[in-house]
Amino acid sequence: MAEVELENVSKSFGSTKAVTDMNLTVPDGSFVVLLGPTGAGKTTTLRLIAGLEKCDAGNIRIGGRRVNSETPAQRDVAMVFQQYSLYPHLTVRENLAFPLRSPILKTPEAEITRKVQEVAEVLHIPHKLDNKATELSGGEMQRVSIGRALVRDPAIYLMDEPLSSLDAKLRADLRIELKRIHAELASTLLYVTHDQIEAMTMATHVGVLNEGLLVQFGTPREIYENPNTAYVAARLGQPRINLLPVGLFGEKAPPGAHQVGLRPENIRHGDGRDATVVRVEHLGDQTRLHLKLNDHDVTTLTDPHSTLVPGETIQIAPQNPLFFDARGARIT
Repeated sequence: MAEVELENVSKSFGSTKAVTDMNLTVPDGSFVVLLGPTGAGKTTTLRLIAGLEKCDAGNIRIGGRRVNSETPAQRDVAMVFQQYSLYPHLTVRENLAFPLRSPILKTPEAEITRKVQEVAEVLHIPHKLDNKATELSGGEMQRVSIGRALVRDPAIYLMDEPLSSLDAKLRADLRIELKRIHAELASTLLYVTHDQIEAMTMATHVGVLNEGLLVQFGTPREIYENPNTAYVAARLGQPRINLLPVGLFGEKAPPGAHQVGLRPENIRHGDGRDATVVRVEHLGDQTRLHLKLNDHDVTTLTDPHSTLVPGETIQIAPQNPLFFDARGARIT
């Protein structure tokens, strides 16, 4: 395990600024998720830490050691990619053992056998050790891909959207597995995703990126409840936060407020302004209402057993609104 620190790190590709003056500390033993859309700089940040890209400016430290000039092997990191990257002609056992047979590591065979068995147990795949990689399901192949990183005991694990190519059930299962593995190994893990559910359910800390800038860093709860911009507010929460013009509800707003942000659960029903039901989504444990209020779309939650239908009118009012200025900065 090790703390990872980025100090004023920048990286450009031609005229495109992929990462700009990033200051980020990944605490020792933490599970940090970098969250943002495509092009936000998430994967570039991972590749800079791994040594697969060289930063144009700034310093990168792993365990307090400056690693800017070190090779990926010298940095003692392990990276899991979106694609499985397994050797199809090898068995699961051989795929897991492959990183340990590097001439750099010089791992004794007895130690390789022990580590492979140990990691297979952690990943719940010991019964698959003698299967060829081509005989595995997608979820099993990704477990093996993760296992190839785990066997090395690196200073930090770097994971680049490892679950994005899996179906919804497998993603949910492996989210639980990754959280369990992190707890068991007490490892330092930096994970990249655009999936807010992965960020909310797995992370000890979330870093929100936008066009190469780290715009907020904190616990998932801090980010959700106290976003410092409208952009950050929109990155976490399902359904997404409603961003509406100030005064739509006749609410009292602070000076300079341009938008009001309302989480779907922070809209009170039964009084306030009239809104028309446009669509009703029954999701079992909750019902989402899609409303029209003065030509503005509003999404809110209601009783799972609601009998509301499109065309009906209900009254809604804000609770615990968030206010943002014309540039999207939070006003408190």
